[in-house]
Amino acid sequence: MRRLEGFYVTFGTELNRGDNCRLHALHRALREDLITGVTDLYPGYVNLYVEYDAARTDRTVVCEWVRTHLPAALGTAHEVRPPVTLPVRYDGEDLADVASRTGLSERGVIHLHTGPEYHVYAVGFTPGFPFLGEVPDALRLPRRDTPRLKVPFNAVAVANAQSCVYVLPSPGGWHLLGTALTTIYDPNRDAPFLLSPGDTVRFVEASGEAPGVPGIRPLWPDVPARPALRVEKPGLLDLLVDEGRFLQAHHGMARSGPLDERAAALANHVAGNPPGTPLLELTLLGPILTALQDVVLAAVGYGMTGQVAGRPVPAQASFVLRSGETLRFTPTGEGARCYLAVAGGLDTRPFLGSSSVDRTGRIGRPLRAGDVLGLGREPAREPGATASLPNLPAEVTLRLLPGPQATYEALVALGSAPYRVREGDRMGIRLEGPAVPGGQVVSEATPHGAVQVTPAGQAILLLSDRGRIGGYHKPAVIHPDDLPLAAQLRPNQVIHFRPHVSGGPDSWPRRWFMRA
Repeated sequence: MRRLEGFYVTFGTELNRGDNCRLHALHRALREDLITGVTDLYPGYVNLYVEYDAARTDRTVVCEWVRTHLPAALGTAHEVRPPVTLPVRYDGEDLADVASRTGLSERGVIHLHTGPEYHVYAVGFTPGFPFLGEVPDALRLPRRDTPRLKVPFNAVAVANAQSCVYVLPSPGGWHLLGTALTTIYDPNRDAPFLLSPGDTVRFVEASGEAPGVPGIRPLWPDVPARPALRVEKPGLLDLLVDEGRFLQAHHGMARSGPLDERAAALANHVAGNPPGTPLLELTLLGPILTALQDVVLAAVGYGMTGQVAGRPVPAQASFVLRSGETLRFTPTGEGARCYLAVAGGLDTRPFLGSSSVDRTGRIGRPLRAGDVLGLGREPAREPGATASLPNLPAEVTLRLLPGPQATYEALVALGSAPYRVREGDRMGIRLEGPAVPGGQVVSEATPHGAVQVTPAGQAILLLSDRGRIGGYHKPAVIHPDDLPLAAQLRPNQVIHFRPHVSGGPDSWPRRWFMRA
Protein backbone atom coordinates (compact mmCIF):
# COMPACT_ATOMS: atom_id res chain seq x y z
CA MET A 1 0.00 0.00 0.00
CA ARG A 2 1.23 3.49 -0.81
CA ARG A 3 2.27 5.86 1.97
CA LEU A 4 1.65 9.28 0.49
CA GLU A 5 3.54 12.10 2.16
CA GLY A 6 4.55 15.55 1.01
CA PHE A 7 5.68 19.10 1.71
CA TYR A 8 5.03 22.61 0.42
CA VAL A 9 7.73 24.61 -1.37
CA THR A 10 6.84 28.16 -0.31
CA PHE A 11 7.37 31.18 -2.57
CA GLY A 12 5.57 33.82 -0.49
CA THR A 13 2.64 34.48 1.80
CA GLU A 14 0.44 36.76 -0.31
CA LEU A 15 -0.87 36.90 -3.86
CA ASN A 16 2.03 37.96 -6.09
CA ARG A 17 2.22 37.35 -9.83
CA GLY A 18 6.03 37.23 -9.95
CA ASP A 19 6.30 34.64 -7.18
CA ASN A 20 3.48 32.63 -8.78
CA CYS A 21 5.31 32.59 -12.12
CA ARG A 22 8.45 31.27 -10.42
CA LEU A 23 6.33 28.64 -8.67
CA HIS A 24 5.01 27.45 -12.03
CA ALA A 25 8.52 27.50 -13.50
CA LEU A 26 9.61 25.10 -10.75
CA HIS A 27 6.54 22.96 -11.39
CA ARG A 28 7.38 22.66 -15.10
CA ALA A 29 11.03 21.88 -14.38
CA LEU A 30 10.11 19.11 -11.94
CA ARG A 31 7.55 17.59 -14.29
CA GLU A 32 10.21 17.41 -17.01
CA ASP A 33 12.61 15.57 -14.69
CA LEU A 34 10.41 13.33 -12.54
CA ILE A 35 12.09 10.91 -10.19
CA THR A 36 10.88 7.55 -8.91
CA GLY A 37 8.37 7.81 -6.11
CA VAL A 38 6.99 11.28 -6.84
CA THR A 39 3.22 10.86 -7.26
CA ASP A 40 1.96 14.41 -7.84
CA LEU A 41 2.75 18.13 -7.87
CA TYR A 42 0.01 20.54 -6.77
CA PRO A 43 0.59 24.23 -7.68
CA GLY A 44 -1.32 26.65 -5.43
CA TYR A 45 -1.18 30.43 -5.18
CA VAL A 46 1.96 30.81 -3.07
CA ASN A 47 3.35 27.29 -2.75
CA LEU A 48 3.87 24.04 -4.63
CA TYR A 49 2.96 20.81 -2.88
CA VAL A 50 5.31 17.92 -3.70
CA GLU A 51 3.75 14.52 -2.99
CA TYR A 52 5.68 11.26 -2.90
CA ASP A 53 5.25 7.63 -1.95
CA ALA A 54 7.32 7.08 1.20
CA ALA A 55 7.30 3.33 0.44
CA ARG A 56 9.39 4.01 -2.69
CA THR A 57 11.53 7.02 -1.78
CA ASP A 58 12.15 9.34 1.17
CA ARG A 59 11.92 13.03 1.95
CA THR A 60 15.69 13.61 1.82
CA VAL A 61 15.90 12.39 -1.78
CA VAL A 62 12.84 14.38 -2.85
CA CYS A 63 14.02 17.58 -1.15
CA GLU A 64 17.41 17.32 -2.85
CA TRP A 65 15.70 16.85 -6.22
CA VAL A 66 13.64 20.00 -5.63
CA ARG A 67 16.70 22.01 -4.52
CA THR A 68 18.53 21.00 -7.69
CA HIS A 69 15.85 22.71 -9.79
CA LEU A 70 15.20 25.73 -7.56
CA PRO A 71 18.00 28.05 -8.80
CA ALA A 72 16.81 27.94 -12.41
CA ALA A 73 13.17 28.46 -11.36
CA LEU A 74 14.01 31.41 -9.09
CA GLY A 75 15.99 33.02 -11.89
CA THR A 76 13.21 32.65 -14.42
CA ALA A 77 11.96 35.93 -15.84
CA HIS A 78 8.21 36.47 -16.00
CA GLU A 79 7.07 34.45 -19.01
CA VAL A 80 4.68 36.46 -21.17
CA ARG A 81 2.35 34.07 -22.98
CA PRO A 82 -0.08 35.11 -25.71
CA PRO A 83 -3.41 35.63 -23.94
CA VAL A 84 -6.27 33.18 -24.35
CA THR A 85 -9.35 35.19 -25.36
CA LEU A 86 -12.61 34.16 -23.71
CA PRO A 87 -15.84 35.62 -25.16
CA VAL A 88 -18.41 36.40 -22.44
CA ARG A 89 -22.11 37.16 -22.64
CA TYR A 90 -22.61 39.54 -19.71
CA ASP A 91 -25.97 38.29 -18.47
CA GLY A 92 -25.08 37.14 -14.95
CA GLU A 93 -27.76 37.29 -12.29
CA ASP A 94 -25.48 39.32 -9.98
CA LEU A 95 -24.46 41.92 -12.57
CA ALA A 96 -26.98 44.53 -11.39
CA ASP A 97 -26.16 43.90 -7.72
CA VAL A 98 -22.41 44.22 -8.37
CA ALA A 99 -23.04 47.50 -10.19
CA SER A 100 -25.13 48.80 -7.29
CA ARG A 101 -22.65 47.80 -4.59
CA THR A 102 -19.63 49.22 -6.43
CA GLY A 103 -21.36 52.44 -7.47
CA LEU A 104 -20.86 51.62 -11.15
CA SER A 105 -23.25 51.19 -14.03
CA GLU A 106 -23.62 47.72 -15.53
CA ARG A 107 -21.68 48.97 -18.55
CA GLY A 108 -19.02 50.22 -16.17
CA VAL A 109 -18.72 46.79 -14.55
CA ILE A 110 -18.34 45.14 -17.95
CA HIS A 111 -15.76 47.74 -19.04
CA LEU A 112 -13.64 47.16 -15.94
CA HIS A 113 -13.93 43.37 -16.04
CA THR A 114 -12.81 43.18 -19.68
CA GLY A 115 -9.89 45.57 -19.13
CA PRO A 116 -7.08 43.51 -17.52
CA GLU A 117 -5.07 40.57 -18.76
CA TYR A 118 -5.68 37.98 -16.06
CA HIS A 119 -3.06 35.56 -14.79
CA VAL A 120 -4.05 31.93 -14.11
CA TYR A 121 -2.72 31.58 -10.57
CA ALA A 122 -3.98 28.04 -10.07
CA VAL A 123 -6.41 25.45 -11.42
CA GLY A 124 -8.56 23.45 -9.04
CA PHE A 125 -11.82 23.25 -7.07
CA THR A 126 -13.22 21.29 -10.03
CA PRO A 127 -11.21 20.02 -13.03
CA GLY A 128 -10.05 22.90 -15.23
CA PHE A 129 -11.48 25.61 -12.91
CA PRO A 130 -9.16 28.66 -13.32
CA PHE A 131 -8.41 31.08 -10.48
CA LEU A 132 -7.66 34.37 -12.25
CA GLY A 133 -6.17 37.63 -11.01
CA GLU A 134 -6.27 40.44 -10.53
CA VAL A 135 -9.70 42.08 -10.66
CA PRO A 136 -9.59 45.92 -10.77
CA ASP A 137 -9.88 47.46 -7.29
CA ALA A 138 -13.25 49.06 -8.01
CA LEU A 139 -14.82 45.63 -8.68
CA ARG A 140 -13.59 43.85 -5.58
CA LEU A 141 -16.37 42.46 -3.39
CA PRO A 142 -16.20 39.73 -0.73
CA ARG A 143 -17.79 36.36 -1.44
CA ARG A 144 -21.54 36.01 -0.97
CA ASP A 145 -22.64 35.39 2.62
CA THR A 146 -24.58 32.31 1.49
CA PRO A 147 -23.07 30.30 -1.39
CA ARG A 148 -25.37 29.01 -4.12
CA LEU A 149 -25.95 25.27 -4.07
CA LYS A 150 -25.47 25.16 -7.85
CA VAL A 151 -23.80 27.74 -10.07
CA PRO A 152 -24.69 27.55 -13.79
CA PHE A 153 -22.25 25.95 -16.22
CA ASN A 154 -19.65 28.38 -17.62
CA ALA A 155 -20.64 31.21 -15.28
CA VAL A 156 -18.03 33.99 -15.14
CA ALA A 157 -17.70 35.41 -11.65
CA VAL A 158 -15.67 37.65 -9.34
CA ALA A 159 -14.82 37.63 -5.62
CA ASN A 160 -12.24 39.83 -3.90
CA ALA A 161 -9.24 40.15 -6.25
CA GLN A 162 -10.12 37.07 -8.29
CA SER A 163 -12.22 36.11 -11.28
CA CYS A 164 -13.09 32.63 -12.49
CA VAL A 165 -15.13 30.49 -14.85
CA TYR A 166 -17.29 27.73 -13.35
CA VAL A 167 -16.29 25.14 -15.94
CA LEU A 168 -18.78 22.60 -14.51
CA PRO A 169 -22.02 23.08 -12.56
CA SER A 170 -21.05 23.23 -8.88
CA PRO A 171 -21.72 25.07 -5.60
CA GLY A 172 -20.12 28.49 -5.32
CA GLY A 173 -20.18 31.82 -3.53
CA TRP A 174 -18.76 34.21 -6.14
CA HIS A 175 -20.70 37.01 -7.87
CA LEU A 176 -21.97 36.00 -11.32
CA LEU A 177 -21.32 38.54 -14.10
CA GLY A 178 -21.95 36.51 -17.24
CA THR A 179 -21.53 33.32 -19.23
CA ALA A 180 -18.42 32.18 -21.08
CA LEU A 181 -19.15 31.18 -24.67
CA THR A 182 -16.14 28.87 -24.91
CA THR A 183 -15.82 25.46 -23.24
CA ILE A 184 -12.86 25.53 -20.83
CA TYR A 185 -12.87 21.83 -19.92
CA ASP A 186 -14.23 18.90 -21.90
CA PRO A 187 -12.98 15.37 -21.11
CA ASN A 188 -14.11 14.21 -24.56
CA ARG A 189 -11.65 16.45 -26.41
CA ASP A 190 -8.15 15.36 -27.36
CA ALA A 191 -6.95 18.41 -25.38
CA PRO A 192 -9.40 18.50 -22.43
CA PHE A 193 -8.07 21.70 -20.82
CA LEU A 194 -8.12 25.11 -22.48
CA LEU A 195 -6.25 26.81 -19.62
CA SER A 196 -3.24 25.81 -17.54
CA PRO A 197 -1.55 27.41 -14.51
CA GLY A 198 0.54 30.40 -15.62
CA ASP A 199 -1.57 31.19 -18.71
CA THR A 200 -2.91 34.67 -19.47
CA VAL A 201 -6.61 35.32 -20.12
CA ARG A 202 -8.58 38.21 -21.61
CA PHE A 203 -12.36 38.48 -21.37
CA VAL A 204 -14.16 40.11 -24.30
CA GLU A 205 -17.84 41.00 -24.45
CA ALA A 206 -19.75 38.92 -27.00
CA SER A 207 -23.17 37.59 -27.85
CA GLY A 208 -24.31 34.15 -28.90
CA GLU A 209 -25.36 30.79 -27.55
CA ALA A 210 -23.54 29.24 -24.63
CA PRO A 211 -22.11 25.74 -25.18
CA GLY A 212 -23.73 22.76 -23.51
CA VAL A 213 -22.35 20.89 -20.52
CA PRO A 214 -19.74 18.37 -21.72
CA GLY A 215 -20.92 14.79 -22.01
CA ILE A 216 -19.67 12.10 -19.66
CA ARG A 217 -16.50 10.50 -20.98
CA PRO A 218 -17.05 6.70 -21.03
CA LEU A 219 -14.52 4.45 -19.32
CA TRP A 220 -15.55 1.12 -20.83
CA PRO A 221 -16.78 0.08 -24.28
CA ASP A 222 -20.51 -0.22 -24.89
CA VAL A 223 -19.92 -3.56 -26.64
CA PRO A 224 -16.89 -5.32 -25.15
CA ALA A 225 -14.93 -7.87 -27.17
CA ARG A 226 -15.09 -10.43 -24.32
CA PRO A 227 -18.43 -9.92 -22.48
CA ALA A 228 -18.15 -11.16 -18.91
CA LEU A 229 -20.75 -9.63 -16.59
CA ARG A 230 -24.18 -8.06 -17.15
CA VAL A 231 -25.62 -5.66 -14.57
CA GLU A 232 -29.17 -6.75 -13.73
CA LYS A 233 -29.58 -4.20 -10.94
CA PRO A 234 -27.03 -1.67 -9.70
CA GLY A 235 -26.10 -1.29 -6.06
CA LEU A 236 -26.03 1.98 -4.17
CA LEU A 237 -22.78 3.11 -5.81
CA ASP A 238 -20.74 0.75 -8.00
CA LEU A 239 -17.66 2.40 -9.49
CA LEU A 240 -14.84 1.30 -11.76
CA VAL A 241 -11.50 2.09 -10.08
CA ASP A 242 -7.83 1.34 -10.50
CA GLU A 243 -4.88 2.82 -8.57
CA GLY A 244 -6.02 6.37 -9.34
CA ARG A 245 -5.16 9.36 -11.52
CA PHE A 246 -1.65 10.53 -10.63
CA LEU A 247 0.32 13.61 -11.75
CA GLN A 248 -2.85 15.50 -12.76
CA ALA A 249 -3.33 17.79 -9.74
CA HIS A 250 -2.24 20.85 -11.75
CA HIS A 251 -5.38 20.40 -13.86
CA GLY A 252 -7.57 20.08 -10.77
CA MET A 253 -8.33 16.42 -11.44
CA ALA A 254 -9.31 14.35 -8.41
CA ARG A 255 -7.03 11.46 -7.51
CA SER A 256 -10.00 9.04 -7.54
CA GLY A 257 -9.03 5.38 -7.21
CA PRO A 258 -10.13 3.07 -4.36
CA LEU A 259 -10.90 4.58 -0.96
CA ASP A 260 -9.69 1.40 0.75
CA GLU A 261 -6.46 0.72 -1.12
CA ARG A 262 -5.62 -2.27 1.07
CA ALA A 263 -8.86 -4.15 0.28
CA ALA A 264 -8.66 -3.29 -3.43
CA ALA A 265 -5.08 -4.52 -3.67
CA LEU A 266 -5.97 -7.77 -1.92
CA ALA A 267 -8.93 -8.34 -4.25
CA ASN A 268 -6.67 -8.08 -7.28
CA HIS A 269 -4.07 -10.31 -5.65
CA VAL A 270 -6.65 -13.00 -4.89
CA ALA A 271 -7.94 -12.83 -8.48
CA GLY A 272 -4.40 -13.23 -9.82
CA ASN A 273 -4.24 -9.73 -11.30
CA PRO A 274 -1.27 -7.34 -11.29
CA PRO A 275 -1.49 -4.40 -8.84
CA GLY A 276 -3.69 -1.59 -10.10
CA THR A 277 -5.83 -3.74 -12.42
CA PRO A 278 -9.28 -2.11 -12.88
CA LEU A 279 -11.94 -3.55 -10.58
CA LEU A 280 -15.27 -2.50 -8.98
CA GLU A 281 -15.74 -0.58 -5.73
CA LEU A 282 -19.13 -1.45 -4.16
CA THR A 283 -20.62 0.79 -1.46
CA LEU A 284 -23.02 -0.38 1.30
CA LEU A 285 -25.32 -2.29 -1.09
CA GLY A 286 -23.88 -4.32 -3.96
CA PRO A 287 -25.24 -4.96 -7.47
CA ILE A 288 -26.84 -8.03 -9.05
CA LEU A 289 -24.55 -9.41 -11.77
CA THR A 290 -25.02 -12.26 -14.25
CA ALA A 291 -22.04 -14.07 -15.80
CA LEU A 292 -21.98 -14.13 -19.61
CA GLN A 293 -19.11 -16.64 -19.57
CA ASP A 294 -17.32 -18.56 -16.84
CA VAL A 295 -15.41 -15.97 -14.79
CA VAL A 296 -13.16 -16.08 -11.74
CA LEU A 297 -14.04 -13.40 -9.19
CA ALA A 298 -12.82 -12.22 -5.81
CA ALA A 299 -14.82 -10.06 -3.40
CA VAL A 300 -12.65 -8.53 -0.67
CA GLY A 301 -13.68 -5.90 1.83
CA TYR A 302 -16.52 -5.06 4.18
CA GLY A 303 -20.15 -4.01 4.16
CA MET A 304 -21.62 -6.96 2.25
CA THR A 305 -21.31 -10.63 1.40
CA GLY A 306 -21.88 -12.34 -1.95
CA GLN A 307 -24.26 -15.22 -2.72
CA VAL A 308 -24.84 -17.40 -5.77
CA ALA A 309 -28.16 -19.32 -5.81
CA GLY A 310 -28.56 -18.58 -2.11
CA ARG A 311 -25.15 -19.98 -1.18
CA PRO A 312 -22.46 -17.64 0.20
CA VAL A 313 -19.37 -17.27 -1.93
CA PRO A 314 -15.99 -17.75 -0.23
CA ALA A 315 -15.04 -14.73 1.87
CA GLN A 316 -11.84 -13.05 0.67
CA ALA A 317 -11.10 -15.90 -1.70
CA SER A 318 -11.45 -16.42 -5.43
CA PHE A 319 -14.41 -18.36 -6.83
CA VAL A 320 -15.92 -19.31 -10.20
CA LEU A 321 -19.18 -17.76 -11.43
CA ARG A 322 -20.46 -20.01 -14.21
CA SER A 323 -22.04 -18.65 -17.36
CA GLY A 324 -25.70 -17.84 -16.61
CA GLU A 325 -25.24 -17.77 -12.82
CA THR A 326 -26.13 -14.61 -10.89
CA LEU A 327 -24.15 -13.00 -8.08
CA ARG A 328 -26.03 -11.04 -5.42
CA PHE A 329 -24.85 -9.16 -2.33
CA THR A 330 -26.38 -8.88 1.14
CA PRO A 331 -25.47 -5.96 3.44
CA THR A 332 -23.74 -6.88 6.70
CA GLY A 333 -24.06 -3.55 8.53
CA GLU A 334 -20.33 -3.55 9.24
CA GLY A 335 -18.05 -1.40 7.10
CA ALA A 336 -18.96 0.37 3.88
CA ARG A 337 -16.92 -0.81 0.88
CA CYS A 338 -16.12 -4.07 -0.87
CA TYR A 339 -14.01 -4.63 -4.00
CA LEU A 340 -14.94 -7.08 -6.74
CA ALA A 341 -12.04 -8.14 -8.94
CA VAL A 342 -12.36 -10.19 -12.13
CA ALA A 343 -9.49 -12.48 -13.08
CA GLY A 344 -8.05 -10.92 -16.22
CA GLY A 345 -9.26 -7.46 -15.23
CA LEU A 346 -11.93 -5.36 -16.93
CA ASP A 347 -11.87 -3.91 -20.44
CA THR A 348 -11.49 -0.13 -20.01
CA ARG A 349 -10.74 3.11 -21.87
CA PRO A 350 -8.41 5.05 -19.56
CA PHE A 351 -8.46 8.85 -19.28
CA LEU A 352 -5.22 10.62 -18.36
CA GLY A 353 -3.61 7.34 -17.39
CA SER A 354 -6.41 5.96 -15.21
CA SER A 355 -9.65 3.99 -15.53
CA SER A 356 -11.07 5.38 -12.28
CA VAL A 357 -14.45 7.08 -12.30
CA ASP A 358 -14.38 10.80 -11.40
CA ARG A 359 -18.01 11.91 -11.14
CA THR A 360 -17.12 15.58 -10.54
CA GLY A 361 -14.95 15.60 -13.65
CA ARG A 362 -17.55 13.71 -15.73
CA ILE A 363 -15.17 10.78 -16.20
CA GLY A 364 -17.20 7.58 -16.25
CA ARG A 365 -20.29 6.91 -14.14
CA PRO A 366 -21.72 4.36 -11.68
CA LEU A 367 -23.01 1.07 -13.07
CA ARG A 368 -26.53 0.96 -14.51
CA ALA A 369 -28.92 -1.88 -15.26
CA GLY A 370 -28.05 -3.33 -18.66
CA ASP A 371 -24.36 -2.43 -18.59
CA VAL A 372 -22.08 -5.18 -19.88
CA LEU A 373 -18.50 -5.38 -18.60
CA GLY A 374 -15.86 -7.23 -20.56
CA LEU A 375 -12.65 -9.03 -19.70
CA GLY A 376 -9.50 -7.04 -20.21
CA ARG A 377 -7.42 -10.13 -20.97
CA GLU A 378 -7.37 -13.85 -20.37
CA PRO A 379 -6.93 -14.81 -16.70
CA ALA A 380 -3.39 -15.60 -15.61
CA ARG A 381 -4.20 -18.39 -13.14
CA GLU A 382 -6.88 -20.66 -11.73
CA PRO A 383 -8.93 -19.74 -8.64
CA GLY A 384 -7.77 -20.80 -5.22
CA ALA A 385 -5.84 -17.89 -3.74
CA THR A 386 -7.03 -16.36 -0.47
CA ALA A 387 -6.38 -13.16 1.48
CA SER A 388 -6.91 -11.96 5.00
CA LEU A 389 -8.30 -8.64 6.15
CA PRO A 390 -8.39 -7.64 9.83
CA ASN A 391 -11.76 -7.49 11.55
CA LEU A 392 -13.17 -4.02 11.93
CA PRO A 393 -13.02 -2.82 15.55
CA ALA A 394 -16.27 -2.20 17.43
CA GLU A 395 -15.14 1.39 18.03
CA VAL A 396 -12.94 3.01 15.41
CA THR A 397 -9.94 5.02 16.54
CA LEU A 398 -8.00 7.00 13.94
CA ARG A 399 -4.51 8.23 14.69
CA LEU A 400 -3.81 11.82 13.71
CA LEU A 401 -0.51 13.37 12.67
CA PRO A 402 0.01 17.15 12.85
CA GLY A 403 -1.07 18.87 9.64
CA PRO A 404 0.13 22.01 7.84
CA GLN A 405 -1.80 24.32 10.20
CA ALA A 406 -1.42 22.18 13.32
CA THR A 407 -1.93 23.84 16.69
CA TYR A 408 -1.99 22.43 20.18
CA GLU A 409 -5.55 23.71 20.65
CA ALA A 410 -6.84 22.07 17.46
CA LEU A 411 -5.32 18.67 18.21
CA VAL A 412 -6.60 18.78 21.79
CA ALA A 413 -10.10 19.54 20.48
CA LEU A 414 -9.96 16.67 17.98
CA GLY A 415 -8.84 14.25 20.68
CA SER A 416 -11.16 15.50 23.41
CA ALA A 417 -14.36 13.57 22.66
CA PRO A 418 -15.91 11.15 20.16
CA TYR A 419 -17.14 12.37 16.79
CA ARG A 420 -20.05 11.02 14.78
CA VAL A 421 -20.18 10.61 11.00
CA ARG A 422 -22.80 13.12 9.87
CA GLU A 423 -22.59 12.39 6.15
CA GLY A 424 -19.96 11.44 3.64
CA ASP A 425 -19.04 10.55 0.10
CA ARG A 426 -15.84 9.92 -1.82
CA MET A 427 -14.82 13.58 -1.46
CA GLY A 428 -14.91 13.62 2.32
CA ILE A 429 -16.66 12.75 5.56
CA ARG A 430 -18.36 15.49 7.60
CA LEU A 431 -18.21 14.93 11.33
CA GLU A 432 -20.31 16.07 14.30
CA GLY A 433 -18.46 16.70 17.53
CA PRO A 434 -16.45 19.31 19.39
CA ALA A 435 -15.72 22.49 17.44
CA VAL A 436 -12.11 22.70 16.25
CA PRO A 437 -10.17 25.99 16.15
CA GLY A 438 -9.33 26.83 12.56
CA GLY A 439 -9.02 29.64 10.08
CA GLN A 440 -8.30 30.40 6.45
CA VAL A 441 -5.12 30.33 4.38
CA VAL A 442 -4.24 31.36 0.85
CA SER A 443 -5.57 28.46 -1.23
CA GLU A 444 -3.13 25.56 -1.31
CA ALA A 445 -3.03 21.82 -1.90
CA THR A 446 -5.10 19.45 0.24
CA PRO A 447 -3.02 16.42 1.26
CA HIS A 448 -4.57 12.96 1.13
CA GLY A 449 -6.31 12.16 4.40
CA ALA A 450 -6.22 15.74 5.68
CA VAL A 451 -8.61 16.84 8.41
CA GLN A 452 -9.98 20.17 7.18
CA VAL A 453 -11.81 22.60 9.46
CA THR A 454 -14.56 24.90 8.22
CA PRO A 455 -14.93 28.47 9.55
CA ALA A 456 -17.68 27.14 11.85
CA GLY A 457 -15.22 24.66 13.40
CA GLN A 458 -16.60 21.50 11.72
CA ALA A 459 -14.06 18.78 10.97
CA ILE A 460 -14.09 17.07 7.54
CA LEU A 461 -11.94 14.08 6.57
CA LEU A 462 -10.74 14.63 2.98
CA LEU A 463 -10.67 11.50 0.80
CA SER A 464 -9.74 10.51 -2.75
CA ASP A 465 -12.21 12.68 -4.69
CA ARG A 466 -11.52 15.85 -2.68
CA GLY A 467 -10.88 19.18 -4.37
CA ARG A 468 -7.16 19.54 -5.01
CA ILE A 469 -6.80 23.01 -3.48
CA GLY A 470 -8.62 24.75 -0.65
CA GLY A 471 -8.40 27.72 1.67
CA TYR A 472 -9.24 26.29 5.11
CA HIS A 473 -6.96 25.16 7.93
CA LYS A 474 -5.80 21.55 7.93
CA PRO A 475 -4.64 20.96 11.52
CA ALA A 476 -4.20 17.20 11.12
CA VAL A 477 -3.87 14.31 8.68
CA ILE A 478 -4.94 10.72 9.21
CA HIS A 479 -2.08 8.32 9.85
CA PRO A 480 -1.46 6.47 6.54
CA ASP A 481 -1.99 3.08 8.18
CA ASP A 482 -5.46 4.14 9.35
CA LEU A 483 -6.78 5.38 5.98
CA PRO A 484 -8.40 1.96 5.22
CA LEU A 485 -10.40 2.32 8.44
CA ALA A 486 -11.56 5.80 7.43
CA ALA A 487 -12.71 4.40 4.07
CA GLN A 488 -15.01 1.96 5.86
CA LEU A 489 -16.86 4.51 8.03
CA ARG A 490 -20.65 4.38 7.85
CA PRO A 491 -23.25 7.12 8.47
CA ASN A 492 -23.82 7.81 12.20
CA GLN A 493 -20.78 5.76 13.20
CA VAL A 494 -18.88 7.00 16.26
CA ILE A 495 -15.12 7.48 15.93
CA HIS A 496 -12.31 8.61 18.22
CA PHE A 497 -9.20 10.55 17.25
CA ARG A 498 -5.84 9.96 18.90
CA PRO A 499 -3.19 12.59 18.13
CA HIS A 500 0.16 10.96 17.42
CA VAL A 501 2.79 13.69 17.90
CA SER A 502 6.43 14.28 18.74
CA GLY A 503 8.32 17.47 19.41
CA GLY A 504 6.85 20.79 20.46
CA PRO A 505 3.79 22.42 18.87
CA ASP A 506 5.94 25.09 17.22
CA SER A 507 7.73 22.40 15.21
CA TRP A 508 4.61 20.66 13.88
CA PRO A 509 3.70 22.97 10.96
CA ARG A 510 7.36 23.61 10.05
CA ARG A 511 7.78 20.02 8.92
CA TRP A 512 5.33 20.71 6.10
CA PHE A 513 7.14 23.67 4.54
CA MET A 514 10.34 24.19 2.58
CA ARG A 515 11.19 27.76 1.64
CA ALA A 516 12.20 28.41 -1.97
